[in-house]
Amino acid sequence: MASDASQLLRLHNPDGLFKPTALGFSQVAEIKRGKLIVLSGQVGWDADGNLVGTLDLAAQTRQVFENIKRALESSGATFAHVAKLTYYLAEPVDETSIPTVRQVRDQYLNKANPPASTLLVVSRLARPEWLIEIEATAVVES
Repeated sequence: MASDASQLLRLHNPDGLFKPTALGFSQVAEIKRGKLIVLSGQVGWDADGNLVGTLDLAAQTRQVFENIKRALESSGATFAHVAKLTYYLAEPVDETSIPTVRQVRDQYLNKANPPASTLLVVSRLARPEWLIEIEATAVVES
């Protein structure tokens, strides 16, 4: 059973730094105690290794978040335990595509207390059909 994440993790925006909460991330993820969980970058593959949503960023992003959800659950975590997300968007996806990613992301994360986050646009991912890949780091009770 997942523990109360607030006892393990403090997500915040310190004075003197931009307060990006409306953008869906916190500047600092402070791990107070617990066990660190690091997930490999997740892509839009389903459990059978089939790509969900060829050329469809929203569909691939939904599948990525479902994959992250399953991976977190396998370690006793939920999205409330996520300290950091790193997003990789492949060209031709660009900054105009960010609202699509945010719409999907907001269905999974606590918008009032989001994890730390980094978003990069890269020329391509390991496979050219992948539009997005997301890495996650979480913390659960030891």
